[in-house]
Amino acid sequence: MKTDILAVPRGFWSLLTGMRVTLSQFFKPIVTVQYPRQTLKMPPRYRGHIELILDPETQRSRCTACKLCERACPSDCILVEGAKFEGEKKKSVTQYELDFTKCSLCGACIEACPSDAIKFSREYNLASTSKEGYHYDLVKRLAEEKERKSL
Repeated sequence: MKTDILAVPRGFWSLLTGMRVTLSQFFKPIVTVQYPRQTLKMPPRYRGHIELILDPETQRSRCTACKLCERACPSDCILVEGAKFEGEKKKSVTQYELDFTKCSLCGACIEACPSDAIKFSREYNLASTSKEGYHYDLVKRLAEEKERKSL
């Protein structure tokens, strides 16, 4: 009986404390971002998936298909193939596939690349409903990016 009588003032005190917290937050500025219409600015050190870098002189990838990135990857998520085309001094990349479901974003591939041909992307909006949506053909993505820039 005594505990029931003491529960009423404690409950009222709890209500007042909750209302004080609610009112203090009510007058603070809004921090919610309305996501599809507004986006946050990504920090400069953000790491997205890797992407190939376009060479401004040749308008092709800097990658020489040396496979050092493939060997350096601890997650075994990179597949690189290349060929030497007629009239060129170095090999060129023909296939560069990334399985982003395995990637740990460690950066070992970027550090191992002798020609600075790959970098972390700034993309963060990469949702997919299937596993195949996270398998990227980076040569194809580079060609699409080059096409977008030329328009």
